[in-house]
Amino acid sequence: MTDTRSFDDRDGSIWFDGRLVPWREANVHVLTHALHYASSVFEGQRAYGGEVFRLTDHSKRLKRSGELLGFEIPWSVEEIDQACRDVLAASGLDDAYMRPLAWRGSEQMGVSAQRSRIHLAVAVWPWPAYFGEEAIRRGLRLDISPWRRPAPYTAPTESKASGLYMICTLARHQAQAKGYDDALMFDWRGQVAEGTGANAFFVRDGALHTPIPDCFLNGITRQTVIELARARGIEVQERAIWPEELESFEQMFLTGSAAEVTPVAEAGPWRFEVGELTLQLRKDYLDRAYRRIANS
Repeated sequence: MTDTRSFDDRDGSIWFDGRLVPWREANVHVLTHALHYASSVFEGQRAYGGEVFRLTDHSKRLKRSGELLGFEIPWSVEEIDQACRDVLAASGLDDAYMRPLAWRGSEQMGVSAQRSRIHLAVAVWPWPAYFGEEAIRRGLRLDISPWRRPAPYTAPTESKASGLYMICTLARHQAQAKGYDDALMFDWRGQVAEGTGANAFFVRDGALHTPIPDCFLNGITRQTVIELARARGIEVQERAIWPEELESFEQMFLTGSAAEVTPVAEAGPWRFEVGELTLQLRKDYLDRAYRRIANS
């Protein structure tokens, strides 16, 4: 059952600037720069069987995201890894979702904030299937978002920056208001890009096709699924995909740390089957995450 309590009113501990603090005390001031100017970066990662999947890759990306926003997170990758392990151990959870977050503090207000302190927090909580088990069985229903992923010369699109998710929230809210689960987003050129928080894959004649991540994140789950597919001898084509091509694909699925591997049944006017290859890659991904199969 999904926990419906507010995220500011829970039991447990959050790792906050170097120490574990009670959950309800992990607070920031209303004049924190990140709240006003989106100067924050984050990761989304999952623990399986008591270990965070590809933890160091996530910590490296967090550090890199901060650099792309012009700040240095004052903890090393190794220290961030350990903070994640500490908060997971304190939670008592084996399977959980984890959110590391770094941001500019309240020392300076205005667009310029070079003197602001950089903070880091890590929280963890139970979060089962992101879209729900029923969505995995039937496949997601996606709207086509009117919002597009920005060009890489307009924003630091290689960063997992909070500000880049504003249009994702708008897109998903609009989709849900119309009865859809999520939305498929195109990029500024009109090419197929991704979901609102997950990468997209398509299947045709036994091969995988996925958009080139040149204006959105090359997700860690995406990278893992490509490795798993190639280990099975499945052809993977990373290329530009235009909307008019979608009618030729047989299957579609989304990948992400929250979504894992989730089948898609429809995207706008296009229909897909919840097929064997999609379900096999979902199983392979979970097997890898739980270390039931070795890394390739």
